[in-house]
Amino acid sequence: MTEHHPETKSAAERRNYFRIDDTVRLSLRRVPEGELDDRLDRLEHDLAGNFTVMSSLAAITAQMTIGLRRIENRDPDLAAYLRAIDQKIEVIGRAFIAQEPELAAEKAIAVNLSAGGMCVGVDEEFAPGTALEIRMLLFPSFTGLMIYATVVDSEPATTELGAGGYAHVARIEFTHIREHDRELLIRHLLRRQSAQLRSQQEED
Repeated sequence: MTEHHPETKSAAERRNYFRIDDTVRLSLRRVPEGELDDRLDRLEHDLAGNFTVMSSLAAITAQMTIGLRRIENRDPDLAAYLRAIDQKIEVIGRAFIAQEPELAAEKAIAVNLSAGGMCVGVDEEFAPGTALEIRMLLFPSFTGLMIYATVVDSEPATTELGAGGYAHVARIEFTHIREHDRELLIRHLLRRQSAQLRSQQEED
């Protein structure tokens, strides 16, 4: 078997292991046995409900970026008008997310987050291998990501682990995430890291 060294990891692997401390709104649900394939199919066809509307809109906006820059070079007024329309659609998208009662009831919590998984405080102890449906709301973009994941391990919380008052700390691997959602998550992580570095430099 080939031995993997940190310096030989691919760019995708390095992005997955890049981690930051963040604050998100989070809902964790167990996935009943036999239901995962059906839920993945619904997610892939964008039938997961209001919650994923912002991530779908953000993916479309990203696809339009190059074309919008070309329009801006030819007609700045038209480009400004198109951006205003995009902002209106974003407002509507946030309204859809506000209608999600389950997530609205959840408080924002601290997580250690990467594109490949997270470490988070939980009240319920999850057995390793437990399949989870994760609904995660990123700030300040209000982008909602629906991710399917597997619990790697769960252990009682300690002061060192920093579970924020929760009884357990769960380490979770993202096993099914749409590619454009992963790209949105990576961009969010990079923005958060840049903001944290600027804040640290200002303090120094």
